[in-house]
Amino acid sequence: MASMKLTGKGRRWVMGGHPWIYRDDIAAGTAQAGDLVQVIAPTGESIGWALYSDASRIALRLVTRGEEQPTREFWMQQVQRAVDTRARAGMLEPDGACRLIAGDSEGLPGMVVDRYGKVAVLQLGTQGADRMGEFLVELIREALPFELDAVVNRSDTAVRKLENLPKQTEVMQGSVTGPIDVRDGDLLYAVDVFQGHKTGHYLDQVDNRRRAARLAEGERVLDAFAYDGLFGIRAALAGASDVLCLEQNKAACERLVVCAERNGVADRVRVERVNCMKDLRARAEEGEEYGLVILDPPAFARSKRERAGAERGYVELARRGLALTRSGGALVSASCSFNIKASDFRGFLASAAQLAGRDVWLERMTGAAPDHPELLTLPESSYLKCAFLRAD
Repeated sequence: MASMKLTGKGRRWVMGGHPWIYRDDIAAGTAQAGDLVQVIAPTGESIGWALYSDASRIALRLVTRGEEQPTREFWMQQVQRAVDTRARAGMLEPDGACRLIAGDSEGLPGMVVDRYGKVAVLQLGTQGADRMGEFLVELIREALPFELDAVVNRSDTAVRKLENLPKQTEVMQGSVTGPIDVRDGDLLYAVDVFQGHKTGHYLDQVDNRRRAARLAEGERVLDAFAYDGLFGIRAALAGASDVLCLEQNKAACERLVVCAERNGVADRVRVERVNCMKDLRARAEEGEEYGLVILDPPAFARSKRERAGAERGYVELARRGLALTRSGGALVSASCSFNIKASDFRGFLASAAQLAGRDVWLERMTGAAPDHPELLTLPESSYLKCAFLRAD
């Protein structure tokens, strides 16, 4: 049984509630990559159990603060709790989709599982998670109230490099022959679990798309950085008179066109493949106006070092969005950068309003959908900000 003894600083950090322990806070101990190890205080008592990484700056990720070593029953309880939470929220429709397991925020470090219909897609981001992949699938199959048709390992994120792990994309069980159809209320869309972003789709924005659609009836809508266009297509389903989706990725544009046709709104949804930042400026200079503008860009700050550049980017993007928003219209602006706090993002939007010479009201600031839970002692699990703004 491997164990790691902490420094006094490390013990104080753990007692503060955070589940991550950094390498500098380990005083002694040896273990193999991905081992489950006992965490020991400087005075010798047990603090809990954690998964160990021999490569990452985050050396230990706590899974329990109890003295007893986690057993299969313990892991089963963790997975069952996550599944039951989705069931209570009505997220387990067999033809629907949800984040089934949210990794560290649910006590399953590095283990993210998204479900599209009856296909589960894993993203394993740590050495411990990588070793537990097949075991995790076994537990998920046992916990779900229906049988899965397939399980895909889509562990191809950049974070694996920090763990000295190769990227992997493979079908672990069953077969997947093409895009997976998913139904979200009156919206039908297809997910490519091999080539699509993340595990194939952005599930964290599901609730924000519905909220934005409530502002769309009778309006001209601009959906920038549209990806698969679900903000825009939802707006069209809600009665938007015209929707323009701007996206640079060719495959995403093609999926967007097909999705609009399948949902019966192709006559009101247009798609243009452009560089969004440049295109927004050009449209503003030509005097275009929209009743609803949606800005959902990729992360501008993937590290603290990129924060200054991200501030400039978010301010300029919101400024251009406001230039395209009619008086009395709505702007929905999102940031998925953890390194940008909600208070910072609000400040960037205020700067943009000042530069645009507009009075702008923040009507609501939301986060990710509830299947992306935020653990209060893990601020890193709070990353998505979505501002619903009204402009004069």
